[in-house]
Amino acid sequence: MDNERTLHEPMYMFIALLSVNALYGSTGFIPRFLMDLLSDTHLISRPACFTQMYIIYTYASYEMTILSIMAFDRYVAVCEPLHYHNKMTHKKVCILSAFAWIMPAFSIATCLYLTIRLPLCGSKILKVYCAALSVAKLSCASTLILHIASLLVAVVTMFLPLIYVLYTYCQIVIVCRKMSSEFKSKVFQTCLPHTISLVSYCFAVFCDLMLNRIDVKKLNPYFAVILSLEMVLIPPVLNPLLYGLTLPEIRKHIFRMIPWLKKHKLEQKMTYHT
Repeated sequence: MDNERTLHEPMYMFIALLSVNALYGSTGFIPRFLMDLLSDTHLISRPACFTQMYIIYTYASYEMTILSIMAFDRYVAVCEPLHYHNKMTHKKVCILSAFAWIMPAFSIATCLYLTIRLPLCGSKILKVYCAALSVAKLSCASTLILHIASLLVAVVTMFLPLIYVLYTYCQIVIVCRKMSSEFKSKVFQTCLPHTISLVSYCFAVFCDLMLNRIDVKKLNPYFAVILSLEMVLIPPVLNPLLYGLTLPEIRKHIFRMIPWLKKHKLEQKMTYHT
């Protein structure tokens, strides 16, 4: 029971949010992607396109905001350990989690509204999923307002959280310099999965942004597809492996479940034979 309660600590709850977000983003992309693979014609309706666009962009924004509140959690745990339980209360965790979901949802909805209003003169999207800038390139009207709004949303949901994450890590490094090797090892073990998640996410977003800014027709089509898939496939696949295999409590919980599963299957077989 103590181990079960351990998994209810803020860090593990934030990891659960990452997992839920990965499922959310995957449902917005993978079913449609599989349909396109099995079909000779790659067509998508306007409502479905904008729905997919909203899901993918909110997924990407949620990922960054969740990583930022995870960074705050690690910052408090390392830099202010005596105040951790006072600052990271259940109420505070709920507020941070709600903020991480609500703020990007409304921000992306604003950009989506501006995108929907654009009159389109084309119908060919040079990407494996519907992207705002790809749709904007098909517009017959000026997209200046959309670009400004997209930039503001990117700053609020991506760059400001990223700056805060970097700030927290600078503070953690400063604190660790004064501590023992054992303390540094524990901090490293705790922060490593988060750091890898952040780096992989930033790389995926960078690939997506670069793909939107260059002429896709000049790229190798297979390379363009790989760049498109970075953001929607790498974080959902990488995060469970990172946190499941590197954090001791989650790893112990998984290994503890394996004998139970084996025992459960054995009991089922015995019941069947009797």
